[in-house]
Amino acid sequence: MYENVDIEKVSPMMQHYLQTKNEYKDCVLFYRLGDFYELFFDDAKTVSKELELTLTGKACGLEERAPMCGVPFHSVDTYLTRLVSKGYKVAICEQTEDPKQAKGIVKRDVTRIVTPGTNLNMQALEETRNNYLMCIFYDSECIGISVADVTTGDYYLTEVSTIKEACDEIGKYMPSELICNEAFTFSGVSTDDIKNRLGVYINPLDARYYDEEDCKKALITHFKVKSLIGLGLDDFGNGIVAAGALLRYLIDMQKTEIANITHIYPYLTSKYMLLDSSTRRNLELVETMRDKQKRGTLLWVLDKTKTAMGARTLRSFVEQPLIEKEDILLRQGAVEKLVKNVVTREEIREYLNPVYDLERLMSKIVFKTANPRDLLAFRNSIRMIPAIKTSLIDVKDDSELASLEERLDPLRDIYDLIDMAIVEEPPLTIKESGIIKDGFDKDIDTFREAGTNGKSWLAQLEDEEKEKTGIKNLKIKYSNVFGYSFEVTNSFKDKVPDYFIRKQTLTNCERYTTPKLKELEDTILNAQDKLNNLEYEMFCKIRDSIALEIDRIQETAKALALLDVYASLAYVAEKNHYVKPSINEKGVFNIKNGRHPVVELMLDSSDMFISNDTYLDNKKHCISIITGPNMAGKSTYMRQTALISLMMQIGSFVPAEKADICVVDRIFTRVGASDDLGSGQSTFMVEMNEVANILRNATPNSLLILDEIGRGTSTYDGLAIAWAVTEHISNRKILGAKTLFATHYHELTELEGKMDNVNNYCIAVKENGDDIVFLRKIVKGGADKSYGIQVAKLAGVPDMVIDRAKEIVAELTDNDITGKVQSIAKDNKSDKKVKVKHYDDVDMDQMSLFDTVTDEDVLKRLQEIDITTLTPMDALNTLYKLQSDLKNRWKN
Repeated sequence: MYENVDIEKVSPMMQHYLQTKNEYKDCVLFYRLGDFYELFFDDAKTVSKELELTLTGKACGLEERAPMCGVPFHSVDTYLTRLVSKGYKVAICEQTEDPKQAKGIVKRDVTRIVTPGTNLNMQALEETRNNYLMCIFYDSECIGISVADVTTGDYYLTEVSTIKEACDEIGKYMPSELICNEAFTFSGVSTDDIKNRLGVYINPLDARYYDEEDCKKALITHFKVKSLIGLGLDDFGNGIVAAGALLRYLIDMQKTEIANITHIYPYLTSKYMLLDSSTRRNLELVETMRDKQKRGTLLWVLDKTKTAMGARTLRSFVEQPLIEKEDILLRQGAVEKLVKNVVTREEIREYLNPVYDLERLMSKIVFKTANPRDLLAFRNSIRMIPAIKTSLIDVKDDSELASLEERLDPLRDIYDLIDMAIVEEPPLTIKESGIIKDGFDKDIDTFREAGTNGKSWLAQLEDEEKEKTGIKNLKIKYSNVFGYSFEVTNSFKDKVPDYFIRKQTLTNCERYTTPKLKELEDTILNAQDKLNNLEYEMFCKIRDSIALEIDRIQETAKALALLDVYASLAYVAEKNHYVKPSINEKGVFNIKNGRHPVVELMLDSSDMFISNDTYLDNKKHCISIITGPNMAGKSTYMRQTALISLMMQIGSFVPAEKADICVVDRIFTRVGASDDLGSGQSTFMVEMNEVANILRNATPNSLLILDEIGRGTSTYDGLAIAWAVTEHISNRKILGAKTLFATHYHELTELEGKMDNVNNYCIAVKENGDDIVFLRKIVKGGADKSYGIQVAKLAGVPDMVIDRAKEIVAELTDNDITGKVQSIAKDNKSDKKVKVKHYDDVDMDQMSLFDTVTDEDVLKRLQEIDITTLTPMDALNTLYKLQSDLKNRWKN
């Protein structure tokens, strides 16, 4: 442990290391020594293990050698990224003076701290997605949230009221790092769940970061304004604290001003469709559930962008659908214009193809990490802007595209500067010569010429002095000790002019110098060093001058990104035969021959996707009960409806023959579930949590996608819950949300006609004896059986099992519950309180939610449980069941 080292016994260099390490105790310290970053003591042991480096030792004045390992300075970013991705915080202690000029120990200081959300290594980041740092300031009444991507300059803030809403924002942005006040960790949210499920590095900060006045001061100072009113932040009290804390944290990590953050954008979460983490996961918007890959997602279908900036913008569209009709129509109009103008669109896409990531290149320029090749990439990108502006003339009658054309700055002055200054094939590092073009700077040209023409200059000076002095054997000689000099033999000493300065006396000659020879000597001998320094200084000036134009460049980059997105959506619409949806304000979903945008592209070429209609409204077609076997396409049908709705609200065309859709404020999905044993929740408990979330947060303007509610418990319990949920949703005074409800409980089809806004649909199936064929067509009416045995047969279950299952079904059919369900539905229509009275054939486990259970029933079941035979999962389910029965008993 470094804390136990006697600092008086170690070498001066190690003393400085220990002092620095003591200041950054929570960091792994990379300490620059020559061409390596070295690590010592515990840091060395940790990093050598994590990065598989050789652990050595260093003598530093102690009895034992200090553990040590190191990495080369020129490849440090690779090692940093690997460490940071494992959750480590790394402090870089750099040499802050030239070792050649140092007197004693070279001065060193920590120049930056690297964390997942502050990593500036662009090569290590996924170019098509933002690397967000999120800050949460938790207060019991209001939660401030701020998000920034230091690699692009994006910076946002908002406020929410509940932890659930805060978690939705985390799920939306998927930050690589989350900083928060200590109160957030005690708010009831599971930080471990956020870490494990989302892979977010959580870093609680000291209370000093959240001082309100300091946060306001930080924002006012950074944006150079007199008050926060000018930034539009005056209505965001806790949001200001979150944004200020985030900014202060970034400055502390980077040890410099964050000059690429030039704007802050406040927003209201109510401006966007709310999508909770379950819905994002179930709809597979940006990553698949199984493999966490992009292929097979909605983003995979829509993303045909040409630039990294466009890809990130499209991702944000998908993650944040709009709910304001006018905003949607603006996007939709731009896409439509580019669908109709194919030649213009393809011309624009071709011009966008060579455009590099201007946002991240700009950040490298601002943070002074850009090299000459980065500037050439920048130049080659902005060279395309005039052509893009010209192409947009043909579609300027669209207001959104006209606005983009106006926002595009040709940046001609920057293009000309780089083009005149930087050679076409510069070196990789900025400390080498050969960066600046001939003719750009007179001094650079002089020293570059000195390196190549020095000998001819000396010969020319020698000839000039011979003629002036008459010394025929005058020679210019070079010595490692005395440098260049005129050598005059003793026989010509009397002809040496007065301006010759004696430099060295030899046996048969004298050596002299002159002011002109001295100047030429300095030029020749120091030419390369001076050339390197001059080119480096000139490159830095050029880079800094570009950095001053950040506002113009960022605005242009944003406009290019949006244009790229519209062109991509238009291209996909044409290629995949999508149509422009109309937007109604009647609360109606009317989709003709809708298709699942992902599934239709994933199908084998020999297969054909079966399209289906969808009609929902807030009146007689509020809820669709969809029955039919597994594998028949119920889930695909429901998901496609949700995706078509979402696509419309990002401004995209949709996969359908015709679509007239209303705007929804939220999409909820309850599709499948898995155990969460880490938090003690069974499959059924997870399912019920999701159902509870939907019923508590959905509104009449929401779209609900419910798949197989109640599967995780007994038949009667599951049916009862599914029934009650349907009743709750259908009640216009309570909810009345548009709902697609797929179920195996075909008894629920009894609700049609009993509730005036419930309708039955099923998946068409063709039977041929014991075999079935899924037609994947949604038709009116309800299924009268589930075809479970036929599906099992298709899956390859052995025939003897299939035959036995048929026998058991035949026996159970005599004891079915259809008659009881019909009686419940009949009495439900007349609003009578119902009790099922025939329990002779019903297991005690199957009656708990249909009738009152006594305490004696629960005690009896407790006594009968053989805990030695229970699996952990059985134990959780049993305990949950008993607890639920007791709660129901107490409520009654």
